[in-house]
Amino acid sequence: MASEHIYKQFDEDLEAIRSKVLEMGSIVEEQITDAIKSLVESDTKLANKIISRDARVNELETIINEDCSLFIAKRSPAAGDLRNILMMLKIINDLERIGDEAAKIAQATIRIFEDDRMSKPRFKQITLMAKNVGSMLKDALNSFARSDTTNTMSVLKRDQEVDDDYRLYMRQLLTYMLEDPRTISMSLESIFIAKSLERIGDHAQNIAEGVIYSVSGTDVSHASFKEIKETLSN
Repeated sequence: MASEHIYKQFDEDLEAIRSKVLEMGSIVEEQITDAIKSLVESDTKLANKIISRDARVNELETIINEDCSLFIAKRSPAAGDLRNILMMLKIINDLERIGDEAAKIAQATIRIFEDDRMSKPRFKQITLMAKNVGSMLKDALNSFARSDTTNTMSVLKRDQEVDDDYRLYMRQLLTYMLEDPRTISMSLESIFIAKSLERIGDHAQNIAEGVIYSVSGTDVSHASFKEIKETLSN
C-alpha cells in the first residue's frame, strides 16, 4: 500500500507541474493574440495590459522552476519521467521568452499610436505572420499536453514558412523606406514587430523539439528537418 501511495503521489506531483506549464502556455497564447489585436485596433490600453500581465508569466516560470527542482530532489525521476521534467524546464524558458516578445509588440504599438506619425502602418503581413506563429504555438502545446509528436513536424515546417515570410516582409519594408523616407520610422517599428513574431516561431519550434525529445528520447535540437522526420518514422 505504501508503494502504491508513493506512485500515486509521484504522478500527482508530475501532473500538477504539467498543469502549471499549460496555464503558462495559455496565458502566453492570449498575450500574442491580444498584442496583435492591440496593434490592429490601435488599442494602447490593451497594449499596457499585455505588458503588465507579463509579470504573471515570469512568476509562473519561477514557480515551475522551483517545483521541478523539488520534484527531482524528492522523487529522483529516471528515464522518461526525467526527460519529461527536463522538457518542461525547457518549455517554460521558451514560453517566458514568447511572453517577452508579446510585450515588445505591445510596446511598439504604444510607440506607434502615441506619436503623431505621418504614415500609417501596414498590418496585413504582420497579421498573417501572427496567425501562423499562433497556430504553431497552439499545436506545440497540444503536442505537449498529449505527449504526442503527430503535429510536431507541422510546427517545424511552418517555422520555415515564417522565416521566409519575415525575409519577404523585410525586403518590402526596405523598398518602402527607399521610395519614401517618411515611412522610415513606421517601417522600423514594423520590422521590430515582425522580428518578434519570427522569434516566437523559433520558440514554438523549440517546444515541438522538446516534445520529440521527451517522447522519443532523441535530442533533435540540432538535427535537420529530414533527420527529424526520419527519427519520428522509426
